[in-house]
Amino acid sequence: MSTVLIVEDEPGLRQGLCDVMSAMGLSPIAAAGISEGRASLGTHPIDCVLLDIRLRDGDGLDFLRELRAGPSRDVPVIVATAYGDSERTIRAMRDGAFDYLTKPFDLPLLRTTVLRATKQRALSRAAAPLPASAESAGGLIGTSAAMLGVWKLIGRASASTAPVLITGETGTGKELVARAVHSYSSRADQPFVPINLAALPPTLIETELFGHERGAFTGATARRAGRFETAGEGTLFLDEIGDLDLALQTKLLRSVQEGTFERVGGDEELRTRARIIAATNRPVRPGTTGATLREDLYYRLAVIEIEVPPLRARRSDIPQLVSHALRGTPARAVSEEAMAGLLAYHWPGNVRELFHVLQRAAVLCGGEVIDALDLPSEPGSGANANGHASAAVVNDDDLSLHPAVARLEKQLILKALERAKGNRSAAARLLGIGRPLLYAKLEEHGIAAKGDAGDAVPSDGS
Repeated sequence: MSTVLIVEDEPGLRQGLCDVMSAMGLSPIAAAGISEGRASLGTHPIDCVLLDIRLRDGDGLDFLRELRAGPSRDVPVIVATAYGDSERTIRAMRDGAFDYLTKPFDLPLLRTTVLRATKQRALSRAAAPLPASAESAGGLIGTSAAMLGVWKLIGRASASTAPVLITGETGTGKELVARAVHSYSSRADQPFVPINLAALPPTLIETELFGHERGAFTGATARRAGRFETAGEGTLFLDEIGDLDLALQTKLLRSVQEGTFERVGGDEELRTRARIIAATNRPVRPGTTGATLREDLYYRLAVIEIEVPPLRARRSDIPQLVSHALRGTPARAVSEEAMAGLLAYHWPGNVRELFHVLQRAAVLCGGEVIDALDLPSEPGSGANANGHASAAVVNDDDLSLHPAVARLEKQLILKALERAKGNRSAAARLLGIGRPLLYAKLEEHGIAAKGDAGDAVPSDGS
């Protein structure tokens, strides 16, 4: 049974909150102020603190900061106040509050929030440490068979000076592969010079690559070295090579093929000793539909070709990637249910999307363990499984408000029933509504729910 410490100086409200907690199957401990709350924390194992801000013997926010800095730092603290102003809300959440509620309490919301907090505490106690991330010098992570093939190619490429072409979907880590090739090569002590060709307008790419002479164009007041020169005897990384227009591909081919170039506006032939590594997420192989590279440039660049697998092709690496993504965040682990969701998702944005989802969840979860409810219902959609709105229910062809709300409502009810394994009482608690209202919504949306398995927490009687 989870224990909730209630720090509230109004006797009637304090007793009422104790009654609510008891009815939920929780064990309440009442404290009339900060000094009593501090004493209770020292003598009882507490799973959640419900803390009023304005107390007769001190400021609840000061006590919150004390808790976050002491032995009880892992105990979720729900801050409650009758004065719901933006400054106090921001300060409370900044200082580590699990959530912030205003008085008078919305009882379904209070119950849901307390259950989430006690679950977070239980997860924190039970969470197994994530596996250590096996990381290469270039920052790549993974021990799957798919990544083993990448490691082998990086080793072969690093022993050579030949051009390398790296292919793969957006977000797979192509630049990390390029950096790994460089860092393991004999050029590791020379510059690694990246340029994203897709991020520059065509009119600037030539001068960025080759440099320009003074007076070459309006505004060229001095000679400027390009990336070929600044790379020296190091590595020049041409990212998004598939976006380069054909005219510039011709000029680049000459530099790669002959090792020479000229600055824009100049006639002096300069030599380059830089190693060329290129990357693209576009189809470039000759004969492939939609190929964007000249055939001769492709064969010059793809002396060694490394294809980086998408994350869905190396799901066994996800636990290690999770461990790496959570470094430096408030979270230290994910629940089994959350990990199952991460392993099951198809990750169209690959590792980049995974890191974004985890870092966002780590900030918003309110504790040390990321649970399934802290993740988007469909990762990458921006929609949380705990009821935050999802863009997935919006149809660009139908912006009518009421149908969109109905679709969202049905989606949330189905998700709650799924997580509650068909238990309508548990689903109602997840949704923060009473069972009668849930039954009405099930009928309204034509949802056939499985029978209840019992009520662990009484409904709100609505």
